Amino acid sequence: MPAIARQRRALVTGAAGFIGSHLVDRLLAEGFEVVAMDNLLTGAISNLEHIVHPDFTFIRYDVTNYVYVPGELDAILHFASPASPNDYLAFPIQTLKVGSLGTHKALGLARDKRARFLLASTSEVYGDPLVHPQSEDYWGNVNPIGPRGVYDEAKRFAEAMVMAYHRAHAIEVRIARIFNTYGPRMRLSDGRAIPNFIGQALRGEPLTVYGDGLQTRSFCYIDDLVEGIFRLLHSDLALPVNLGNPAEMTVLDLAHTIQQLTGSASPITHLPLPVDDPKVRQPDIRQARERLGWQPQVPLETGLKETIRYFRAALSRP
Repeated sequence: MPAIARQRRALVTGAAGFIGSHLVDRLLAEGFEVVAMDNLLTGAISNLEHIVHPDFTFIRYDVTNYVYVPGELDAILHFASPASPNDYLAFPIQTLKVGSLGTHKALGLARDKRARFLLASTSEVYGDPLVHPQSEDYWGNVNPIGPRGVYDEAKRFAEAMVMAYHRAHAIEVRIARIFNTYGPRMRLSDGRAIPNFIGQALRGEPLTVYGDGLQTRSFCYIDDLVEGIFRLLHSDLALPVNLGNPAEMTVLDLAHTIQQLTGSASPITHLPLPVDDPKVRQPDIRQARERLGWQPQVPLETGLKETIRYFRAALSRP
């Protein structure tokens, strides 16, 4: 009699966050048993409350401490970290600790379980780039002692730690360099451009643009990103892979688009540009296209309409 295939089992750290919670949904839909872990520093349990599934377990825990999960694990997806400027400026030491100690503890678990390890890295490892667009072989232009350095360097260290475990212990690793992502379950207080602009537009407040607004960003809808992460997890690519939308636009153009989609008459006001704010941000996704067969599919207007619908409902709740 042939052996019965064991159900795949994954641990997701930072599972109550914006991206982490969508990733939990996808893994469950793909037949995984999912152990979700989050200390709720910046994540919200409400992001997981919709899940009623026999293969889902939530553990409230800080992964900067020793991490133990009983039973077998096939994959560990390390998404625990403050990820918005508001968050990592409010929690600088916690951000550094989860990128360093948290990554170390999660990798130790991966080594023990012989599990594949996927790190959620970031485009911020490129800093304020001197190369445009940014490809994975660019080493970046980062100010290690600036206020944003706590996030940038935490992720750069995490990447170094992941590759060290790969080389020293033959751990299977994947590194996703995630560019600006948006969609439902972002927080209105997130501090990033899209939730800021939508929240201000829906409340009838001025839309605050930093600097002249001519700095560029590229925005990837959450469903597209999760598809990219899932494909990367099942690939054989150990070195970093950019995941983002190469369609570049200015922050000022984004503000005008959100004004139009919300029907808001809110004016646009300008505030000083934050320290070390990148002037350009655009992923080179040739590797993702060629090796993963992945590229974003959701048009910006479609994704923004879904996100506006989510925030409109959130603002209507008491």
